[in-house]
Amino acid sequence: MSWIRKNLKIVLPVTLVVLAGVAYLAIGVFGVHTLFIDDTVDDAGPVFDSGVAANDIIPDDPATTEPTPAEAPVETTGEATGDAVTGGPADTAPVVTEAPSPEIVTLAQGSFIPLGRYSGQGTALVLNDGTEQRFLRFENFSTDNGPDLRVYLANSDATADQGTFDDDFVDLGVLRGNIGDQNYEIPPEVDLSVYDTVVVWCVRFSTGFTAADLLAA
Repeated sequence: MSWIRKNLKIVLPVTLVVLAGVAYLAIGVFGVHTLFIDDTVDDAGPVFDSGVAANDIIPDDPATTEPTPAEAPVETTGEATGDAVTGGPADTAPVVTEAPSPEIVTLAQGSFIPLGRYSGQGTALVLNDGTEQRFLRFENFSTDNGPDLRVYLANSDATADQGTFDDDFVDLGVLRGNIGDQNYEIPPEVDLSVYDTVVVWCVRFSTGFTAADLLAA
């Protein structure tokens, strides 16, 4: 202790440098602060390019709409005698068939389960409007927070060894929040019969937080 007192001019700067290094590793590299902060989102249902949204009320089926009635025959007056004569076959108004309105359907869904020491709950849905466009939606979702979390579609089961999750996967982007409803667009070329498991993956520590198997609805 006496040596420390005599060399405070050396000890204090060194101590400050060490503490700054530890803080940098804990916050800047390992992101331990994220474990104590929740990122909450509350997205409405996705809006498709067709204009339909998952929250829209689907209109009545146009097939049940009554067709436009045909026009009645038109009578004309004869020029020579003034007698009424019936003209040729009456024209009928063309029946306009409306294209079916886009409708949101659920292609697949599954429930999140916790992985390892992390929590996970909620529902994963794959939504489609009849086109090739699809969205992955989380509802009533929550998991632990952490650094560098991303959303994967993995070619693996939710209960498989975690080491398989980042072997063959599609990256849908950064997890937008560890709590709340949220949407992620699925590229049209992704085969959901192959990449049929949603995984919240921590890239920093190569570990999964939560996962859900997508089963055909």
